[in-house]
Amino acid sequence: MTNAMSGSYIARIRSVLHSLHPSERRLADTILNFPGEIASYSATELAQLANVSNATVTRFVRRLGYENFDQARQAARATQQGGAAVFRVSSGDQGPEAALMAQITQGRQNVENSFAAISLAEIDDLADAVLQAGRVWIIGFRTAHAFAVYLGAQLGQLAPNVTVLPVAGQTLAESVGSISTGDVAIVFALRRTVRQLPGLCGELRQTPARAALISDVAPPPETGVTQFEEALAPQWRLRVQTNAPGPLFNHAAVLTLCHVLATRALERSGPSGRKRLLAIEALHDSLDEF
Repeated sequence: MTNAMSGSYIARIRSVLHSLHPSERRLADTILNFPGEIASYSATELAQLANVSNATVTRFVRRLGYENFDQARQAARATQQGGAAVFRVSSGDQGPEAALMAQITQGRQNVENSFAAISLAEIDDLADAVLQAGRVWIIGFRTAHAFAVYLGAQLGQLAPNVTVLPVAGQTLAESVGSISTGDVAIVFALRRTVRQLPGLCGELRQTPARAALISDVAPPPETGVTQFEEALAPQWRLRVQTNAPGPLFNHAAVLTLCHVLATRALERSGPSGRKRLLAIEALHDSLDEF
């Protein structure tokens, strides 16, 4: 890079906005309105979009600290793949009906492609482990926390000891320190996750719990293993796809996996599972909850 600038390319743009030439400022505003465009456009296409010259694009990326446009585009792609919604917004003019059908189609494809790589035997093995566990720990941050809560609520109807992390008012260390032999930990690693998750996976690996990892992070081709898989060394690796035609990830496959896992646990719980469900229903009636 041509200077000591650091940070995401958006942070770099913001840091130089006050000193830009008018044509460079027009290019910067175009990128800030649709920051994901630079990841898929050529220098010429971006220049046309912003109504500036190719020379302006070259000067601009060098001002940001990149050697050339390709280097800037690579940085943009890396940021886009990290999952920030703002980097996935497109300037496309697709109509609402077509956009809706694209979302539905992509959701279906995500489910089909995910379950093409996840066997029913894997799901059943994890379901059995959940039913036999002393406690089930389900861990998720940001968007993944919603799926952790959902899965916890479903499995909680069958397994008496289910804890979703993080717990309000409690540190992760206080929770992880309670994990015991015979426990099962289910970790969601969905983009964009928090910075401490790989470290937490490493700590979970040191516990006696058996671990499952549900993730949409693609492994690098040179290793075939993600940083979460390497840190956690899970017994169950359940990779899901969350591709989307728009700025927000499509989590249809994640929810379907949670549903299938809970359903298989119910179906395999036998008389003890039905007994617990009946007891819960009796309490619903006693408390007049429904």
